[in-house]
Amino acid sequence: MSLVTTLGRATCLSLLMSTGLALTAHATTVGRDQDIVDLKLGQRVMVDDGTCPAGQIKEVRGSKMTDKGVVRTASCVARFGPSTK
Repeated sequence: MSLVTTLGRATCLSLLMSTGLALTAHATTVGRDQDIVDLKLGQRVMVDDGTCPAGQIKEVRGSKMTDKGVVRTASCVARFGPSTK
């Protein structure tokens, strides 16, 4: 197998992996914590419920896996883009 073929396959594989990561990293926005029904490990959901200071939004993450399911953690992060109220 030539070096060019190996590099081409490695490049293709890295593009597929980065595309998959980009698709899973997309955060959705909901109005209440109760609207999050099936949080997955590593998933981020923005909650626009007014509990964070101006210019910030609550981010709920699936932080770790336990016997009872995914543990949620929440923190206020900077709001990017226009408000969706």
